[in-house]
Formats: sequence, C-alpha cells, structure tokens
Amino acid sequence: MSEVDALRADTPGTAEAAYFMSAGAALAPLPVDRAIRRHLDLELRIGGYEAATARHDELEAVYGSVARLIGAAPDEIALTENATVAWQLAFYSLPFQPGDRILTGEAEYGANYVAYLQVQRRHGVSVEVVPSDPHGQIDTTALEQMIDERVRLISLTWVPTNGGLVNPAVEVGRIARRHGIFYLLDACQAVGQLPVDVSELGCDAMSATGRKFLRGPRGTGFLFVRREALISLEPPMVDHYSAPWTALDRYTLRDDARRFETWENSYALRAGLGAAVDYALAIGIDRIRERTSALAERLRHGIEDIPRARMLDLGIERCAIVSFALDGVPADDLVAAARAERIVVGTSGPHSTLVDASRRHLGVINRASPHYFNTEDEVDQLVGFLRGQAR
Repeated sequence: MSEVDALRADTPGTAEAAYFMSAGAALAPLPVDRAIRRHLDLELRIGGYEAATARHDELEAVYGSVARLIGAAPDEIALTENATVAWQLAFYSLPFQPGDRILTGEAEYGANYVAYLQVQRRHGVSVEVVPSDPHGQIDTTALEQMIDERVRLISLTWVPTNGGLVNPAVEVGRIARRHGIFYLLDACQAVGQLPVDVSELGCDAMSATGRKFLRGPRGTGFLFVRREALISLEPPMVDHYSAPWTALDRYTLRDDARRFETWENSYALRAGLGAAVDYALAIGIDRIRERTSALAERLRHGIEDIPRARMLDLGIERCAIVSFALDGVPADDLVAAARAERIVVGTSGPHSTLVDASRRHLGVINRASPHYFNTEDEVDQLVGFLRGQAR
C-alpha cells in the first residue's frame, strides 16, 4: 500500500466522493474522530468535569502540539472556538484612538473587514487598503510608503479565501517590526498546508482554524500572541479563568495567552484538534506543501486548457486553492452538477472579499482545494468534468 493509499484508508470520506473543498472544511482522518469520541465516551461515563481531570495531561499537550506546528511556545497559544473568535479577541484588545490608521490588503477577508468598519464607527479610526502589486499580492513598497506615526495596526490575510494567492507575509512582518507597528495575521487558510514559523513571520498575533487544511473538527481554532505583545493587550471580555478574581475589588490577568480563553469549552473538540495537529506533524508540513502544490498545479494546467474556463488565481506564490469560472455556467449550478458526479467543489462569493471582488468585477466564482489525500486521478476526473460542462 502506498502512503497516499494509507492516508486515504485513514480518511473514510474519500470513498464517498472526490473531495476538493479542504479550504472550506477538510475531511477529517480517523484519529481525529477517535480522539473526539474517546473523550465524549468518557464524559458519558463519568461526567464532564471528571473527564477533563482524567484527560488533563492529554488536553494540556494540545498547546504544545500547536506551538510546535507554528514555531511558538505553549504559553503563547490560546485555544478558541474558531479562527474568527481568535482573530477578534486579538483585534478588539487593541486600544484604538481617534485618528489611528489600520492598513490592510485588497484581498482581506470579509469578517475581518467589517470589524475594521465597526472600530472606524466606534473610535474614529481610518481603514486604508494597501494597493496590490501587478501580481495581485499586497504591494510591500506601497505599504512602506503609507506608514506614518498614526498607523496603529497592519492586518493581513495571509492566504485569502479566493484567488490562490499567498501574500508575502514575511516581508510585511519585517516592515511592521521595523516601524514598531502591531501586526495581526489571519492564517486561517495557511495553517495545515504551508510551513508556519511565527518568528520568521514577525507577527504579534496570528489566528487559525482547525477545520480547514489542518483537518480538525469544526468549532476549533487557536490564537498565537507573541509573549512580548501580551503585556499590552487586555482582552475585550474576561472571566475568572482569563483574569482570576484576586481581591474583592481587583482581578489579575493571566500572564500567558490563556488570558484570551474562558472557563468553558468543548474538551472533546480540543482533543480532536490536538489529534489533527499531531497527524499533520507526523506527515511533515513541508511534504504536505509539496504534494498539495503539485496537485493544485496539475489542476490549474488542466483548467487552462478548457474552452470558456477562466483561471482567477493571483500572486507569485500560489497555494492549494484554485479559483476559476466557466463562462455561461453559474457557480452554484456547477457545484450541484459536480455533486451529482460525486465530485465536491465549492464557491466563493463577493461578500467574502468585497474589495478584491469589486476591483476584479467578480461575482460568485468556483473554488477547488485539493489536499494530500487526493489523487492525480481525482484531479483529472475534475478536469474532465469541467471540460464536459464547458461544451
């Protein structure tokens, strides 16, 4: 049995369809399912509190696994319900003042951008979009030129939801560090398919999800906060876990990233997240990147040869998110037709990246995101399906 065959045997969903939606919610491997069920079974037998106590060491180990995945320390990791919550906890901790400036990119994700607009309304900050370079990625020269003493935050989506783009997050980090500006990185679609080293990235905070390329359960995510940045951040809300009640009139924030957590959470899902991280680490993130990139390029080359097909990917560096459109075939109709052939692809709407969609005049487009458990034959099957739809 080849390694890919073994990985597919570990992934029951591969028997159901050719699955190309890992940028949305990837198929989980069996160890993730087992970890979740094992904890739920224990809760069923002895109750939630006792189960958490019995599995304390295993649950604590999740922090170490996530830290190894991104080159951080365990005390710089907070576990959250999802990536949006993680990102918001960091963002709303910043003490914005009237006149502050937020710099972001054209391909910024909708959930983040509406938060900028809310802070603009509440605090009178300015939200400014750094133009893209000719390749479609954030223009780091323009970014540098836009910086002045009023820039409070540089916030960037590393891998946007559409376009296949990998923004130059490391160079943005160098610029942020050089000017002493807080750098918040949305790594939701990078973690699990790209090597991540927060020291190299230079970010002060970074959010990610479990459900996408990491192949973890829905309802999981994490926040990295650089140890040196923690002292300047007070979470927008606290409880007696994140901020122990130390006197009748006083609380004391935790001195680690768990100041961004609350007492209650799903320990079963945390166990599943830990299993997903350990699974990815066992395979090797560099090897994952190599395979997903090769499958994505095979798909791009196939689509480029299809009449009426338009590739919509951007950037110098591209990832395992392939965005395209078939002229005359609505994106949702294509998804339904593919599902009938046991092929799963997705869509990306303008509301997710409104600045980029407006600039490029994009409507709802199609998105396919192969993972390492996909085969070359499945990629060719998708290309053949698209060729048939384009006739």
